[in-house]
Amino acid sequence: MKKVLSTFVALALAVLPFAAIQADTKEQDRLKTCGDVLEDIIGIPDNIPQNLVDKAECVIVIPSVLKAAILGIGGSYGRGAMTCRSGANFTGPWGSPTMMALEGGSIGLQLGGQATDFVILVMNPRGANAILENKVKLGADASASAGPKGRTASADTDVTLRAEMLTYSRSRGLFAGVSLEGSTLRPDANANEEIYGTKVDPKELVRGGKIPPSAAKMIDLLNKHSPRNLSDPESLK
Repeated sequence: MKKVLSTFVALALAVLPFAAIQADTKEQDRLKTCGDVLEDIIGIPDNIPQNLVDKAECVIVIPSVLKAAILGIGGSYGRGAMTCRSGANFTGPWGSPTMMALEGGSIGLQLGGQATDFVILVMNPRGANAILENKVKLGADASASAGPKGRTASADTDVTLRAEMLTYSRSRGLFAGVSLEGSTLRPDANANEEIYGTKVDPKELVRGGKIPPSAAKMIDLLNKHSPRNLSDPESLK
């Protein structure tokens, strides 16, 4: 019995480091995929209006969210990353990402599963701080609307002026604004610990933490595409 127990312990000790490495690699790969998705969406001719990106405090990318339904009752589950403009008032370069979780239920008629990429613009400090501090339900804790698209789309409509978050989706090559009301967003504490090697405060992280190499593409793209926050300075206080 002792021999069996010793063998079991030895195997467990051997497997644990391997499992930790695999988890770390998975989250690093997820960050790289966020950069790839963002690059693709920025390259779409009829993409997110530039003036909206320039007024966003944060950008969330959730690749390959799986929507599944069985007998018409479904839900969604996805993991990605959120980056914000650094500094106390979101006026600096795009900063270190915090890993994010998107979860939500839906009632529909579709059967089977479908993977969709989501990009969410966070349009004011209240929305950004709400997500960084806790889990938020879109449409209840934070206002969210389907974002307009097209390079010349107006950013002065009631929808864009009122919404704390503007949401977009890409599925099967189609890019459009989409409603995510009823879904929840929250910082993914376990994924952050795997990326950064320790427990981190998401709010402190995005305001000026170290950018991991796997997030370099995502952050570089945003710093080139939208280097300055063009929101009304009064709205950022």
